[in-house]
Amino acid sequence: MTTHGELAEVTALDYVEPLRTGGSLPAVVETDDFGTYVVKFHAAAQGHKALVAEVIVGELARRLGLRVPELVLVRFDPAVSAAEPDQEVQDLHRASAGLNLGLDYLPGARDFVPGQAGVDLDSVEAGRVVWFDALVGNVDRTVHSPNLMVWHRRLWLIDHGAALIFHHRWETADEAVAKVYDFSAHALGGYAPDVVAADTALAPLVTEALLREVVAEVPDLWLVPEPGYPTPETLRDAYVHHLAARVARSTEWLPRCFASPEELAAAEAAKRAATLAGRPAWLQHVR
Repeated sequence: MTTHGELAEVTALDYVEPLRTGGSLPAVVETDDFGTYVVKFHAAAQGHKALVAEVIVGELARRLGLRVPELVLVRFDPAVSAAEPDQEVQDLHRASAGLNLGLDYLPGARDFVPGQAGVDLDSVEAGRVVWFDALVGNVDRTVHSPNLMVWHRRLWLIDHGAALIFHHRWETADEAVAKVYDFSAHALGGYAPDVVAADTALAPLVTEALLREVVAEVPDLWLVPEPGYPTPETLRDAYVHHLAARVARSTEWLPRCFASPEELAAAEAAKRAATLAGRPAWLQHVR
């Protein structure tokens, strides 16, 4: 086991199973540090950028006091999963030989469902999660796809590969510095999230020094050159400058409007009606 910054590097020894709940087909593996991790592969979905987002967002969240499963770098040899019968999974593993990202497997954890019992959650914590998602542009934590787990009654944040939307088009990143994202359907909108208190508490903590510490955790290998950013260090600087500029303008993008359960239900009904209206008559009854 070796280390990159504070992230340990481990080697996958045994393949447990693939996870098919998302489109990126992560896998559960056991490693040489006697750990069990959910591995996200660099050849899946958005590729290296999804892993960059996972590291930056996950490690920044952890440093701000939010709960995120421990992240490690996982050295993966496709031979470990040679017995996997699914050809699609095998193709993904072969294309992902080398360094991938692992999240500590939380045994017994369950998916969070808004309004559920058995989770310790108040408006303060809800506000901090919503504020943080707004900072990093994570629009993928909704009532339909919470990307939250409950473990020992506590909320844990997972799946941040879709955050940092700006890094998919660096040429327009400056335009997103003060962008207001629609969080009306955020998974925690029903918990009266106190985003103003979160801004007061967390914004001063997001310093340039902290951001540099976080982006240093990303392996050079995943920082693929972009026009205007030819090296890993120039890309790290770009992430730091963007997030520092965004937090400095936090009062402009604070989420303030959250839909009620009734409004969400009405919106969903309208969406279903619109979908059905576009179908042939013989398909109208199919759900």
